[in-house]
Amino acid sequence: MNNRVVVTGIGTVSAFGNTFCDFWTGLAEGRSAIRAMKLVPPGSVRFPNGGEVPDFHASSYFDEKEAMMLDRFAQFASVAAREAVQSSGIEFIPELGERTAIILGSSGGGKTTEDEGFHSLYALSQPRVSPLTIARAMSNAGASRISFEYGITGPVYTISTACSSANHAIGQAFRMVRSGEVEVAITGGSEAPFTLGFLKAWEAMRVVSPDTCRPFSRDRRGLILGEGAGILILEPMDRALARGASILGEVAGFGMSSDAFHITQPSPVGAARAMRAALADASIHAEAVGYVNAHGTGTTANDSTETEAIRSVFGEHTEKLLVSSTKSMHGHALGAAGALEAAATIGALRAGIIPPTANFNEPDPACDLDVVPNLPRAAEVQWALSNSFAFGGLNAVLVFRKWLEP
Repeated sequence: MNNRVVVTGIGTVSAFGNTFCDFWTGLAEGRSAIRAMKLVPPGSVRFPNGGEVPDFHASSYFDEKEAMMLDRFAQFASVAAREAVQSSGIEFIPELGERTAIILGSSGGGKTTEDEGFHSLYALSQPRVSPLTIARAMSNAGASRISFEYGITGPVYTISTACSSANHAIGQAFRMVRSGEVEVAITGGSEAPFTLGFLKAWEAMRVVSPDTCRPFSRDRRGLILGEGAGILILEPMDRALARGASILGEVAGFGMSSDAFHITQPSPVGAARAMRAALADASIHAEAVGYVNAHGTGTTANDSTETEAIRSVFGEHTEKLLVSSTKSMHGHALGAAGALEAAATIGALRAGIIPPTANFNEPDPACDLDVVPNLPRAAEVQWALSNSFAFGGLNAVLVFRKWLEP
């Protein structure tokens, strides 16, 4: 069996707000949601800004007991999944629950819970931590929560491959639906990294920008961290058409690779290998692609390396290619980044609007791409790639196709 796989539901929690409408509207307007962090004390780290989810109140979505059981990252996953499921129109009766997979990505899991526990233990000299610590901190907590809410009894698990986690998760879900192993998949990723201990670890790496994220700009100074969740509902095209679903887009291919090169430095060879694998999986030529949602972190090394990889794959067609980094607006959400960027890519294909690379000041000869600087651009694109390249040299690339009625 080789099903065509379509997206019938999307939900997001992001620096723009708690719905996909908030997210896409912000991107389509080219607005940056990067702002001063509120989740850690001002001045506690050398970088003041982040892509925090604004005004998120767990009590708006969970009763007190439920909220106590869930770390912030799992709350994000659950809220995004509710929106995605509702927009898909799927009712998870027991028979379908057995044939549904939940595959999510998360790089850090319950960092808020871990930080609170360590603070209590080491700073406050408390002899015990909360008995809920393990259940809240485990990286699969978001996937498990969604399973409980909808009675999903099929395969449920979480992938943790740093910044490629969500793309790996979506890719695995895509393959399971395409092969017929499952009938429906709930997939994406979630992350909540804004804790003092974790931010101190990023501070030590010296890759976070002191002001904002300027991917591909000559004066870029590093990434900006973000948080949130993105969830997609995947199902076979024939099933979606038969039930009269509103189809938002198609997942057409997936490729992955390992650099086997360096724990933090990217490799253009590995990135290019993953892009070529994704194109081959989708059975399309590079010339068919009109847009690449770039990994585009805003670091000196990543952006020039990704440019080299894109030119290697697309050759002369690179001159016609639109490339942008939406991390410039929502921040780098680590294990959730690929999920938010998948939602952004589907939004771009549906609307015929390419979200820009915001905060762009000046071209860099090492990043000689059309990066759609600062302003969104109208463009009818049929095929798009979404890149994720992680620390550890782990690369995952998705191919999306604009949905056209058959």
